[in-house]
Amino acid sequence: MKRRMRNMASVICALLLVFAAAGVDAAPEQKNVILATTTSTQDSGLLDTLLPFFEKETGYFVKTIAVGSGQAMAMGRKGEADVLLVHSPDAEKQFMKDGFGSRRLLVMHNDFVIAGPGNDQAKIRGLKSSVDAFRKIAAAEALFVSRGDNSGTHAKERTIWWKAGVKPEGRKWYQQTGLGMGLTLNVASQKRGYTLTDRGTYLAVKKRLALDILVQGDENLLNVYHVIQVNPSKWPKVNAAGARAFADFMVSKRVQKIIEDFGKDKFGSPLFFPDAGKSEDKLGR
Repeated sequence: MKRRMRNMASVICALLLVFAAAGVDAAPEQKNVILATTTSTQDSGLLDTLLPFFEKETGYFVKTIAVGSGQAMAMGRKGEADVLLVHSPDAEKQFMKDGFGSRRLLVMHNDFVIAGPGNDQAKIRGLKSSVDAFRKIAAAEALFVSRGDNSGTHAKERTIWWKAGVKPEGRKWYQQTGLGMGLTLNVASQKRGYTLTDRGTYLAVKKRLALDILVQGDENLLNVYHVIQVNPSKWPKVNAAGARAFADFMVSKRVQKIIEDFGKDKFGSPLFFPDAGKSEDKLGR
């Protein structure tokens, strides 16, 4: 009897070792993953679609903190997030150069547009150049509503102002909200001002806005998103396994297909375009 029990115990131990090695139904050791992401992925509804799939498939639970890309990367620099989903390429490259990211993967793109009131005080409707549009807004001293939050959108806006040779800060016609994209669009709509927005968020909240897309299609308005894993060698307590699982999920074929179709049924066109595995210098062409 004792020998039989010892044999059964040996078999059970062996099976447990096999299951552990194979990862069969193995629950993640640290279940919570902190995702710091731009407000556009939240406001557009994309994360509401994707995260339930990720959580069901992996057993991780995602805590989403939707802020500007600059704030998301600041969290990464402090080890306050495990993984980032952001759209501020120059700042991202610096983040990686400084050693705060262990892996950066191209996920998707859409584009920025300049939205404004139908009466179009600055007469920018249909312009092909975002730089020319910003110059005309400044010349007309027409209200421009900026996020002013160091987000990827704000970074893009500042680049366009710089190219236009205009310093808008401190001007009466230039107002900063310090808010995310959806709320900034609401302010611009209420005040009948112009603003720079990603197309996805604009389309997602368009029904409640009194704003039209006035300028689009300029190559300067390309909006590229990457997923970045925070470097565990800098911050050993980050959930490196969870971050890797999320990054792999975002570039998987299944999720890239979901991204490709997201928004088509509601808006007639996708809000984002999947880019995993592509060369960045060919995006938008």
